[in-house]
Amino acid sequence: MSSENLIPNGAVHSDSFRQCGETAPIFEELPVATIVSVSRPDTGDISPMLLSYTIEFQYKQFKWRLLKKASQVLYLHFALKKRAIIEEFHEKQEQVKEWLHSLGIADQTAVVQDDDEPDDGAVPLHHDDSVRNRYVPSRAAFPIIRPALGGQQCISDRAKVVMLGYLNHFLGNMDLVNSREVCKFLEVSQLSFLQEYGPKLKEGYVMVKHLPKFSGANSDVASCAGFCLGCCSNNWQKVWAVLKPGFLALLDDPFDTELLDIIIFNAPPPSNGNGQCENYLASQIKERNPLRYTFWVASGNQNLRLRTTSKAKVKDWITAINDAGLRPHEGCCQPHRFGSFAPPRGLTDDGSQAQWFIDGEAAFEAIASSIEVANSEIFITGWWLCPELYLRRPFSSNSSSRLDALLETKAKQGVQIYILLYKEVSLALKINSLYSKKKLSNIHENVRVMRYPDRFPTGIYLWSHHEKLVIVDYQICYIGGLDLCFGRYDTVEHKLGDCPPAVWPGKDYYNPRESEPNSWEDVMKDELEREKVPRMPWHDIHCALWGPPCRDIARHFVQRWNHAKRNKAPTEQALPLLMPQHHMVIPHYMGKSREIDIEKSKVVENQKGIQRENSYSSLSPLQNIPLLLPQEADGLDPSAQHTHRYPVNPPNGISGSVFFSSMNPKVEALDPDTQMMDDLYSMDLESGTNINSVVQSGLTTSNELSESLEETDHAVAADDGGQTGPHAACKCQVIRSVSQWSAGTSQTEESIHNAYCYLIEKAEHFVYIENQFFISGLSGDEIIQNRILEVLYRRIVLAHKEQKCFRVIVVMPLLPGFQGGVDDYGAATVRAIMHWQYRTISWEKYSILHKLKVLLGAKTHDYISFYGLRTYGKLSEGGPLSTSQVYVHSKVMIVDDRVALIGSSNINDRSLLGSRDSEIGVVIEDKEFLESSMAGQPWKAGKFSYSLRCSLWSEHLGLHAGEINQISDPVSDSTYKYLWLATAKENSIIYQEVFSCIPNDSINSRAALRESMAFWKEKLGQTTIDLGIAPKKLESWENGEYKETDPMERLKQIRGHLVSFPLEFMNQEDLRPVFNESEFYTSPQVFM
Repeated sequence: MSSENLIPNGAVHSDSFRQCGETAPIFEELPVATIVSVSRPDTGDISPMLLSYTIEFQYKQFKWRLLKKASQVLYLHFALKKRAIIEEFHEKQEQVKEWLHSLGIADQTAVVQDDDEPDDGAVPLHHDDSVRNRYVPSRAAFPIIRPALGGQQCISDRAKVVMLGYLNHFLGNMDLVNSREVCKFLEVSQLSFLQEYGPKLKEGYVMVKHLPKFSGANSDVASCAGFCLGCCSNNWQKVWAVLKPGFLALLDDPFDTELLDIIIFNAPPPSNGNGQCENYLASQIKERNPLRYTFWVASGNQNLRLRTTSKAKVKDWITAINDAGLRPHEGCCQPHRFGSFAPPRGLTDDGSQAQWFIDGEAAFEAIASSIEVANSEIFITGWWLCPELYLRRPFSSNSSSRLDALLETKAKQGVQIYILLYKEVSLALKINSLYSKKKLSNIHENVRVMRYPDRFPTGIYLWSHHEKLVIVDYQICYIGGLDLCFGRYDTVEHKLGDCPPAVWPGKDYYNPRESEPNSWEDVMKDELEREKVPRMPWHDIHCALWGPPCRDIARHFVQRWNHAKRNKAPTEQALPLLMPQHHMVIPHYMGKSREIDIEKSKVVENQKGIQRENSYSSLSPLQNIPLLLPQEADGLDPSAQHTHRYPVNPPNGISGSVFFSSMNPKVEALDPDTQMMDDLYSMDLESGTNINSVVQSGLTTSNELSESLEETDHAVAADDGGQTGPHAACKCQVIRSVSQWSAGTSQTEESIHNAYCYLIEKAEHFVYIENQFFISGLSGDEIIQNRILEVLYRRIVLAHKEQKCFRVIVVMPLLPGFQGGVDDYGAATVRAIMHWQYRTISWEKYSILHKLKVLLGAKTHDYISFYGLRTYGKLSEGGPLSTSQVYVHSKVMIVDDRVALIGSSNINDRSLLGSRDSEIGVVIEDKEFLESSMAGQPWKAGKFSYSLRCSLWSEHLGLHAGEINQISDPVSDSTYKYLWLATAKENSIIYQEVFSCIPNDSINSRAALRESMAFWKEKLGQTTIDLGIAPKKLESWENGEYKETDPMERLKQIRGHLVSFPLEFMNQEDLRPVFNESEFYTSPQVFM
């Protein structure tokens, strides 16, 4: 009886694992094989060598099928025998070496290395039973090739038994099943059974043409091998291809984990008139040489030429790739509602949840707490990032919560941190991303930082990366308007002063209207005179997401990171390519598939001081995500420190250019992409929670939800101050603005624009908007291309025709947040933005108010109105009384108290067209409803949307918790006219009486502005850039007598921060840049 000597268990190493000296067997337990069928090309031929076997393998929850010929099984047998002989020879060498060493001559003896030794550097590990474990009888293979007589069915049945018997010889042995030969035969690799990357699909060796020279774990060997292959095969390189849902990864070999390249699948551009995708991710290439079998794979701006050894293998690869990317209805390569890359989530109980945060204090507290419990990865991207930002205040007692300190702590624990910064044009912006990159990169080797784009090679000079994202462990994502930078931390009080510094240290005491920082050498050094200049209060909205929406956003980050890596640092070893996790690529299957049930378990405890080799190493702690089922939201331990502080049909008549071509108007009603909004307006709500149960308790979560959150690691509790909302189960869809330059996509995506237009058109009662900008165009406007204004106009006209109550409320900054007074020579940017905003709102024939007044007359303001925010306070004890606008930086829209849109996108062409600034947002549609009222009638208000609006309005109107019922009905006259509008008007009058601040409706020209500025500067001796200092006494005449009043007595009558937007300010001027200003030679697109 012959025997074969095979590789012992644990002797197989990948290059990356050899670096850390650990073994990485692919199989941890024995797989099981089943012979599904046997076939042969000619039923008259009885040769068993022509038989083909369809074999189904199962390993844990993974199943896959392979078609193998009898000849391939024999090749496996011979390969195992060859390896066994080599291993036995090595054992004899070791014995001879030990014998020679005992004689004292071992150092002079050369050990012969066989040329056929495996190239993975594996070294046999000798166990007492290793010889026995490496024996497989050759007689087990004889029946496979032995001729058989009988009928076809009889031969097939015998062949099944014989083949299964042979397979069980190595499938029943851990040493054999983890050998390189068997793993190659089974088409498995180190990535096959990692749950976070989804089910096992097709794998195998292919040849790739002109593989990009990305960094690798064994770059020297790779470069040498690449040189040799290039000389011999015209730049074709042999690689191991791993197909997963949503991407194709290329590895050096099955036992490696270092990416050579990756293609993340995106939706191909529509190729027919109805917006459906008929293009393919993979297709065959016709070669002149008929013996060459080549195909290409393309997605976005990536494409690869691959070659196999047969025409059948080409067909198999093409079919598998197109099925993986295009077949699932909800997959990433299918068009979805609004033209988004991401499908709607939360249609079933898939763990989709959301929570809102108002202003920086609440959001930064939640972000800090999530970072503190990170286990594996942290992704961060932003327009501006300051490493020295304190996420908790007062800063003197929260040094450990400084961003760089938080990241350093987690990096030392082995958490991989990836930060993608916007690389600004330094002449135009002073955010100094180079400084931030240097500071962050020096924290720890586990912190990886890139800036993008490079201006000259990309040709992108005008546009920016404007997203603000923090993603922790693929479990929780923070999205909205807040960058992790100076000036953003604020509370609902929006204080003006901080002297001596306690809350805002150094350059964090920030007022971009007065001055931008000129130096970053000492961030703790004040840029402004605190005794004379107020900080500019910052109002913003952020949101946390759990479940599939979080993973959709993580996939977006991975796509952007890899795009920047290819263009910015293709050979830099410290910056690896990333792979998206499975659940952010293939969604929750609408609850149709429950074939696989994986028992949930806790995340492994963090190992301090251990550095992971790469972002997807099998050494990383598994998140225990179900394979085909939605992952439940995992969260923070509520007892952890600080948790107590947490707070598609296009509109009729809109031109086709507005809406993404894939938004097919003839979609069946059961299509999940269109069902979400329809559900909100046709739902049968049997019961609802009393509205006071939420708002009177500080907008906290329900008891049931709170109990469920106690089991998670990333939970954020609602607070009693109205800054943190309920943790609510919602329907969510991620939307974005991206194009080829920003994310490497094959087509421009403007799903944020499409979502805005669709939601406004579907609104029944009101639209509430807070945004940093409001620049949009009516139909026929050839300059401004986004059509949010047109949809608002049409919706208001429809309400007027139907004689129904409909309100549109817009809250925006009183002045653009850029440096310079309105009349200053260097403030052309301020004036240009003002021009385009007033052109949208109230000036000229292109404005919405002008067009509505022609149709509605005085009733226009019953339908739409515009507002800003302002506050006042003393700059220091005994210091001057000052005022400033509260800068509205939030990007939110609430519709009918049932739908909210939150993100980073402004309302202007830069943010909405997709081809300009990159943006990301989310449409959140409520699933839990409350008893409320609308226009005097009972109404089911959404828990998330209603609580967010009530908290915002309470802050703006200065209401207390017991007064929430005054704003429960947002469109009634008692709320809209007699509370909201009246408060704004009264506050505006008081601010004008006390400060004569800018902007105001009494100043209509630059001449009038200069006169007012000169008067107050002379009278007060000092003032701010927008006339923000009050006189010590207010002078007035009453009944013919001169009277002086303390300004504070008048200011005490102000409620909240709401003021009217001055529609007549500078209305006699053309504020566009003139020829002697540099902005005159800049494209107007920059300002709109």
